[in-house]
Amino acid sequence: MSKCEQCIVREFSSLKALNKDELLRMANCKTSYIIKKGEPIFTEGENVNGIFCVKDGVCKLSKLSANGNEQIVKLVSKGELLGQRSMISDEPVNLSAVALEDMEVCFVPKSEIVSFFNHNNQFSMNVMKSICGDLKEADDHLVNMAQKSVRQRLAETLLYLHDTFGTNEDKSLHIKLSREEIAGMVGTATESCIRLLSEFNKSGLIELSGKKIIIKDFKGLKSI
Repeated sequence: MSKCEQCIVREFSSLKALNKDELLRMANCKTSYIIKKGEPIFTEGENVNGIFCVKDGVCKLSKLSANGNEQIVKLVSKGELLGQRSMISDEPVNLSAVALEDMEVCFVPKSEIVSFFNHNNQFSMNVMKSICGDLKEADDHLVNMAQKSVRQRLAETLLYLHDTFGTNEDKSLHIKLSREEIAGMVGTATESCIRLLSEFNKSGLIELSGKKIIIKDFKGLKSI
């Protein structure tokens, strides 16, 4: 029981509204998994029938366009839940979730979550608030894509990766993304992303070393 009671996911997600008995029931029915870097937690169109609690690690939520390009919608890290929306709407998941580093996740079946819904109003409210937050983020993302240039979106993405996930000892961004993945977050072609990163590098805003990116001029990026 202590595992679910003391888990980081409980502190930061809708699960904080669950009482001791409910946490005990959840601990007894959950399944824990280690997901290796590059492996999917679930794939777009899959029926998940429950939620995943991210205990450790980071994954990308993405969607493939008709021409096969990947649009990264969001990065999800420890303390967050996956699959709440599709569980409530009773539909297959709309996005794929793939590990960007080794992850530890727990799966809680839908039947258990629905019973929490029926007996715990605060839990229901928390889930609704969480989904509303996702909708707000989606609105902001949409406006960003429409109103900001690719250059502005790249600067914003690099600052987001730094502020949200931090750096390694050598000051490089902790989350190592491929050029395709950065392009997928920014919403542009890989070639444009590579060209702009090289431009940022030449003007001293960042330093590129293989896959590593080190931010050198925060003020400069912010002014973009």
